[in-house]
Amino acid sequence: MSSNLAGRHVRTQTSSIIATTVFFLVVALVLTGLMAHVVATMTRSANEIDDARAIRASRAAIAAFVSRLSATTTDNAVWDDAYKAIASPGAADWAYENWGKTSEDYPLYDGAIVTGPDRSSIVSAYAKGKPFQPSAFFGEAFYRQINTATDFGQAPVINFIKTETGIALIASQPIQPYRAEGELPTKLSVLSFYKQFNSDVLSTLSNEHELEGLRLAAAPEPGLLNTPITDMKGGVIGHLVWPSKAPGSAVFRQVYPFVAAAIIILVLFLAGVLLVGAAEARRLRQLAQAAIFEANHDSLSGLLNRHGLLTLLEDLEGSDLLPPRLYLVDLDGFKAVNDAWGHAVGDDLIRIVSNALIACHPEVVAVARLGGDEFALVQVGTAARQEIEETILALFAEPFKIDGRTIEVGASIGAAARDADIEALELLRRADMALYRAKENGRGRAIEYDPELDRERQRVAELETLLKNAIGNGAIEAVFQPLVSATTGVVTGLEALARWRTATGNISPEIFIPLAERCGLIDALGGHMLKTSIEHAKNWPGLALSVNVSPVQLCNPEFAAEVISLLQELDFDPRRLTLEITEGVLMTNPDQARRSIDHLKQVGIKFALDDFGCGYASIGALRQFGFDRMKIDRSLVSALDQASNGADVLKATISLATALQIPVTAEGIENIRQAAVLREAGCDQLQGYLIGKPMSALDITSLLHEQAA
Repeated sequence: MSSNLAGRHVRTQTSSIIATTVFFLVVALVLTGLMAHVVATMTRSANEIDDARAIRASRAAIAAFVSRLSATTTDNAVWDDAYKAIASPGAADWAYENWGKTSEDYPLYDGAIVTGPDRSSIVSAYAKGKPFQPSAFFGEAFYRQINTATDFGQAPVINFIKTETGIALIASQPIQPYRAEGELPTKLSVLSFYKQFNSDVLSTLSNEHELEGLRLAAAPEPGLLNTPITDMKGGVIGHLVWPSKAPGSAVFRQVYPFVAAAIIILVLFLAGVLLVGAAEARRLRQLAQAAIFEANHDSLSGLLNRHGLLTLLEDLEGSDLLPPRLYLVDLDGFKAVNDAWGHAVGDDLIRIVSNALIACHPEVVAVARLGGDEFALVQVGTAARQEIEETILALFAEPFKIDGRTIEVGASIGAAARDADIEALELLRRADMALYRAKENGRGRAIEYDPELDRERQRVAELETLLKNAIGNGAIEAVFQPLVSATTGVVTGLEALARWRTATGNISPEIFIPLAERCGLIDALGGHMLKTSIEHAKNWPGLALSVNVSPVQLCNPEFAAEVISLLQELDFDPRRLTLEITEGVLMTNPDQARRSIDHLKQVGIKFALDDFGCGYASIGALRQFGFDRMKIDRSLVSALDQASNGADVLKATISLATALQIPVTAEGIENIRQAAVLREAGCDQLQGYLIGKPMSALDITSLLHEQAA
């Protein structure tokens, strides 16, 4: 009994599955038929609609062609000068000069014919600037055309006509005055213009009316749309033919893969009803495998990603193989490739470099892309580190060729060997430290990790903390270097300079200012220096104050508002303040820099271009940013004592500033000869140890008192 029940249950389930399958199949077939009918109807309708449009467009094209020649004929036939000239003895010469010669290269007509009042004599007949016989070229149809154009005020008679070379459009109209004064002759001379229906005309009509592939044929051609061309008797003398765009069919071809895919999916779905268990298990297994692959690989290059690399390093840790060595490779100049050629070329370069790294050395067991243009290579073997590094760098010795473009990039390498029982993350960190140092040292360098790198990093971290505290407690002081007039030697201004004195000694601005820019403290440091300098400068009325500003500060959208707020808070005249910026600001973010400069100049603050002559500032940039002063770099001043042409270069630089009407300050003056040369060259302000070393605010006050006395 139980087996019967079980069999009945199986049969019931089987019947249910069969019924379900049949139901799905019938529904699928009905839906497929409906979909096919809808698609076929839409395709046919779209084709028919566009064909009707194209035929209307062809008729419009012919009408436009006729209209242009008709208007041209009327403009020339209804003309007082033409009427008088054709009635004169020099009619033939006049007709040649005005119409016959023009026909040689005139786009509106190819030939011009003037027939006498008797409708049979030819006064003038020129085609493409050369005489010809209309009767031979057009046949008897020409005279039928002429005899039709008889009446004053009549519109041009215009018809298509067979010619020796094909089909032409000819327009004829009596030559007549614009306004009839007195009685006109009963018969007038007739002007006829013709335009050959050639490939140029067809190309123009094709472009104007969107009739691609338009051409002239003697008879309709199978599979092509056509419009007949008739002569004056209504006889068909040719056809315009062109292929149908068949937009419905084009759209169908585009969607056909999707339709086919839908049918395939439907079939697969119906088959899957019977095999759902196995198919589902297989699908889940494939999804799991794909997820594992994607979790460990980079989608662009197919290499391992960071997670995959760390997993590999952890697997190698428990193996019997030699300890691995990790190389981090960063492409030098990759950003320039993206900026110049676009991300598509950058992606191609990443793929090429990935393939090259995979095959670069037999001991490289894995390559990973960690992101952007940074790669990692894992070496297992006895080859020397220098050998692997040279092999990697050799890959970049020659430029890469991508779609005809020559792409040059270099590489910096940081290496670290696994020793003791360090974790994979620690190995990666060490290689990254070495890579950072390699990039600091310049392009194309390879550096191996050394514990000193960690110690140096620790020192930098400690210095960052000290710098932050120094800014907060005012330990960074402002000193001032005099700026004197080149002609009188009187102090006219002061430049504020930052000094950091610690218990262990002074720290150079060349160290702590770049450090502040890197660690995000430059805004705080710059604000502290500006405030401190202004507070001191208030004690020296009449003297201008110059303060250096980092490009990072100037590119801060809030910088201008903060400076103006500080000046208002300290009640300091903005016209006494000059902000000195280096040429680097012209390249980092010129748009934001320009906005900040314009905002601050509106309240009277001046701007000086510092260290001019050692960078890349152009004349256009000097004009664009509107600098109030130019400070010549000390390297040009010191060249006076070192190079034979140093004086010429310096004078040329000052002459450039003079031509741009920008006052010049020379810094780094250390001897009397330098000061004399600069004064003679036109420099109006001097700065340097010869003039005065950087001094404390108290020393500046004493100096000013001595000068006043």
